[in-house]
Amino acid sequence: MPCASRVTFVSVLLVLTAAPVAAAADGWSVVPSGGGRPALYAEGAPGAVLQDAVSVVNRSGRAVTVRLSGRGVPVTFAADRVRVPARTRADVPFAVSARGDRSGEIVARDQDGRRAAVPVRLRVGGPALSALTVEHVSVRGDRITYDLVNRGTTVLVPSLAVRADGVFGPVLDRAPRTLPIRLRPGHRLRLAEPWPGRPALDSVDVRLTVTAAGGAHDSAGASARFVPWGAVTGVAGAVAAGGALLLVRGLRHRRPRTADGEAPEPSRTEVELTGAVT
Repeated sequence: MPCASRVTFVSVLLVLTAAPVAAAADGWSVVPSGGGRPALYAEGAPGAVLQDAVSVVNRSGRAVTVRLSGRGVPVTFAADRVRVPARTRADVPFAVSARGDRSGEIVARDQDGRRAAVPVRLRVGGPALSALTVEHVSVRGDRITYDLVNRGTTVLVPSLAVRADGVFGPVLDRAPRTLPIRLRPGHRLRLAEPWPGRPALDSVDVRLTVTAAGGAHDSAGASARFVPWGAVTGVAGAVAAGGALLLVRGLRHRRPRTADGEAPEPSRTEVELTGAVT
């Protein structure tokens, strides 16, 4: 199983001595591999990929098939579906990414829907790092859309300031305000800022600035042009209609000529605008 780095799990777990061992599910159970551990505990540097294994123990007289999944922690298993013969144990390696202190569990379910679980405690070592980026800023109609990404190791509650400058000066200037979100380490959120009073005709540069506790700071921008296409279409239609009228008038006033350049005698038959002949 490829990983960015390998960190050995701590098998001695004083703070979890009171935690229950995974409950058996009708003859089978799931437990930390190696025995003697009531739960799985991992500690590593931010961004490290930590590895360990769980054991599916089948004490019954028939084979059992279980599916493994992580709840509350980002777990990747060597195999998430395991068939364990009667009176046999299967050890399943797994990896988890260190992206902040977390608690969760590894859950196993058999073909009949019975469930067993092992608690997981994940701790990120090293100094706390506060880092935040704002990305993919764009103006879409009456909204400004953007991504916020937590690049550090701590949970962040960001603040956002918005400014937009048009051809003749500022058209939007919103002071920093705290956003109603909690952004976990390594997570990305797609957000939108409403802009109901945007200009109808202007070329603007929009800039978003985000900050958070611990010195996290970033800014990014985008450009947009606002054109009232309905009015432009109306003007273009009027110009086209005027040109067509002038063309028709020119054709009506152009008199035909004979081969020698003389104007022919006027015909005695007059053609009215209705097309009727007299």
